[in-house]
Amino acid sequence: MTQRWTHAPEGSHWGEFGPDDRLGRMNLVDPAKVRQGVAEVREGRTFCLSLPLDVPGGRALNGRRMPPRLYSTLRDGASAGVQGFCWSYASEDPLLTDVVCDEVLLMNTQYSTQWDGLAHIGSRFDADGDGVPEAVFYNGFRAGDDVRAGPRDDTAPQDWARYPDPDASALGVANLAVHGVQGRGVLIDLEHHLGRRRHAVGYDDLMRILETDQVTVEPGDMVCLHTGFADTLLAMQRQPDVKRLHETGSGLDGADAKLLNWITDVRLACLVADNPAVELVASAPLGGAAPMRRPRLPLHEHCLFKNGIHLGELWWLTPLAQWLRATGRSRFLLTAPPLRLPGAAGSPVTPIATV
Repeated sequence: MTQRWTHAPEGSHWGEFGPDDRLGRMNLVDPAKVRQGVAEVREGRTFCLSLPLDVPGGRALNGRRMPPRLYSTLRDGASAGVQGFCWSYASEDPLLTDVVCDEVLLMNTQYSTQWDGLAHIGSRFDADGDGVPEAVFYNGFRAGDDVRAGPRDDTAPQDWARYPDPDASALGVANLAVHGVQGRGVLIDLEHHLGRRRHAVGYDDLMRILETDQVTVEPGDMVCLHTGFADTLLAMQRQPDVKRLHETGSGLDGADAKLLNWITDVRLACLVADNPAVELVASAPLGGAAPMRRPRLPLHEHCLFKNGIHLGELWWLTPLAQWLRATGRSRFLLTAPPLRLPGAAGSPVTPIATV
């Protein structure tokens, strides 16, 4: 194994789990942590934490991401003329009774409830120490070498098909699938304290909420932030009101250095929210009186790029949050593997909380 950098970014923990590590803080979800999660199961009740995969609906929330669309699978030969939602082997052999449903799915991997893999966000950073920043990802993995775009295909009939077969395998989300995502989840109920209003939650806000609700985050915990955003979105029935959504729900303040330090110092395994980005995305343009190079998504940079902390977005946490508050609990068994999809930087997920 070869170390890929001369110096690491400020505030990062590259090399924490070795120079070739591809899992980041999910390494903390070890067998002992899985047993801690299992120990939280008392009722045997489960909560699905995924939105339907066709929510938000349309492309108003993110114009670059397409909603899923299903197509019936075609079969060649004699059966091709009887395709509908279902097809029957009887069209090939009248003695066969099977009737089969099969389909093709086309969708963006990060359209709805999702995992951000460690290849989702990198940064232009001088990892070589030669004074020239390069596109680099967690633990020094390089764009073009370890995380590769698909080759351009100018004959593609659709824009989305112009770069087929990208390969984020060095830091792809399939690594997380192989490791497994099952352990102790901890829910922080921001909505209960702040309502469903746009509010950037900094370190001081978060500490007050943790103290008031007597919530403790320990190393290896998978932390879930409930803001109510996904529940508001779901009620819009696939017709998202972007203006209202922009005013709905809190999120972490990615510009708060104390908050970012807490995220790494507490050694949480991953960070999940029911909003689109975990952090509130600045609506004002970059620049100002003294413009400087900086990320638009500082929490994404801090978590994914600097510290190998996977992010979950648009999870549906409201029913779980209400049940946990009614029973005086904040911990549960969380099971949330992404798709084992080689090359992908992100993945849909159907998380399950068991209490």
